[in-house]
Amino acid sequence: MNKTKLFSLHNMTKIAILTAISAVIMLLEFPLPFAPSFYELDLSETVILMGGFAMGPMAAVMMELLKNILNLLMNGTITAGVGEFANFAMGCALVVPAAVIYKYKKTIKGAILALCVGVLSLVVVGAFVNYFIMIPAYVALAGFPLDAILGMAKEVNPLVGSLESMIVFAVMPFNLVKGIICSVLNLLLYKRLSKILHI
Repeated sequence: MNKTKLFSLHNMTKIAILTAISAVIMLLEFPLPFAPSFYELDLSETVILMGGFAMGPMAAVMMELLKNILNLLMNGTITAGVGEFANFAMGCALVVPAAVIYKYKKTIKGAILALCVGVLSLVVVGAFVNYFIMIPAYVALAGFPLDAILGMAKEVNPLVGSLESMIVFAVMPFNLVKGIICSVLNLLLYKRLSKILHI
């Protein structure tokens, strides 16, 4: 999709609607039993994946950005913006590769390949973002001690004993589960809703 078409009133309206739906879904968070409570799973990327498949990777990036701005306005932040940045970065890690591949391979096999690459990207990027950016920034900006973060993780997952083990045994599995669930939902819903998405 070229830039002119992306910024048409028609597509901007679809982006706005999908972003609003995604932002509402983002409010419905729940924890996973092996990850600390401050990692909560939401399925908002399902909607953005569908939008990315329908309108391309740039639309997906716009929706990720707008979704996090809306969430910030609705919920505020307790992480000095770190959580919102991490959600944007990791959301893009999932939806952008998937949307790029699907743009050129619009078949069921292409969709499966796109989503597998997106999930792998989410797991890898999520590990790096958490290790090098999110957790250090959370410690520095939110004033939350690293030992306390690791303690919360160890309470629910005895395999956690260090930041490295938290990334391997909590963060990576968390993002893997999130990526798989959002991808499967996208596969189940996209074709059923494609007529609406391509109006």
